Amino acid sequence: MILVMLNVFFDVIARYFFQGSTIATQELQWHLFAVMFLFGISYALQDEAHVRVDFLYDRFKPKTKAIVNILGTILFLIPFALLIIYGSYEFVLDSYSINEISEDPGGLTHRWIIKAMIPLSFIFLIISAIGYILKNIEIIKGDK
Repeated sequence: MILVMLNVFFDVIARYFFQGSTIATQELQWHLFAVMFLFGISYALQDEAHVRVDFLYDRFKPKTKAIVNILGTILFLIPFALLIIYGSYEFVLDSYSINEISEDPGGLTHRWIIKAMIPLSFIFLIISAIGYILKNIEIIKGDK
């Protein structure tokens, strides 16, 4: 988040005080925001800030909530994350193999780096999901 703020700050200064801005700084803004969003998914899971059907879930007892969390994570979240990892692997590999760069003149090079954040962030999501499952198992067992 700090990198995004600094990038925007320097872009605004360059644009309004020096009458110049670069496409690379604008692209870097988008890329940093994408990384922040992709890795924020894992953080949201750990903080229970993810979306769910609360009108039913709120009425459940803590152990029932834990069972729903475990089942939802195993049946939906992990398979979805694995699908994204599997589907984005070729996407990243193709970008790396052709040394993909920005289509805009003066844009960023090494586009495969930002594309590699997709499978990497979903690997982190799976790790976070395992921790989430373990946390909910503790609730079922009554340890928490």
